[in-house]
Amino acid sequence: MKTDIDIRGHLHFSFDLWLTLIKSHPEFKAKRVELFASFFDIRKPLDKVTKVVKYYDDLCNSINEVIGGNVDTFEIYLLILNAFQVDLKQVNKEQLNEFYRKSEDLFLEYRPVVIFENLHQFFDEIKNQGKTINILSNTGFIKGKTMRKFLIGEDLDRYIDFHIYSDEINYSKPDPQIFREVKNLIGQEIALHQVLHVGDNPIADYKGAKDFGFNAHLLTHKI
Repeated sequence: MKTDIDIRGHLHFSFDLWLTLIKSHPEFKAKRVELFASFFDIRKPLDKVTKVVKYYDDLCNSINEVIGGNVDTFEIYLLILNAFQVDLKQVNKEQLNEFYRKSEDLFLEYRPVVIFENLHQFFDEIKNQGKTINILSNTGFIKGKTMRKFLIGEDLDRYIDFHIYSDEINYSKPDPQIFREVKNLIGQEIALHQVLHVGDNPIADYKGAKDFGFNAHLLTHKI
């Protein structure tokens, strides 16, 4: 799987997160739906709530990829609440912040599963050659600040020279601005073709990186 990623031919490595390095804990999304319904007092069957949450998660992800911007996590919450005819005038930002804190606790309890085989060993191999690594991830329900906490907990953060998350920069892959930020943060003169972006999405990761001028590796897992 990872063995066909060309380490020798590149000086810097950019990695997507979801379905590239990690995947959701099998119980997390169901637990989050239960929390959402309970917290906002949505008295609908959980399977109905699950469908609406997934619909807006997928929709906002698609919007981000097409427009190149970033639909904020709280905007996604409000779209879901509106779909259940919750009066949005009765919702305030402190409630949204409190729900996010609770969902972050849940996320760190039901931690994502690392799916990239021997990831620590692979990152060691890159760093031992004096090369650099970044994380480049579009975000939705889970903000970049939470992903940092997860990566620290997995002892992966020590390999990462810098992180770029769409909620923090307000650009999403495949927009060239987010790949330009990678180039800017590398902090040394490296030719574009010496940067390899690794991801699972043929548009956001592979085409986005290639169109910018980076090399790209489309990674698929048998999950």
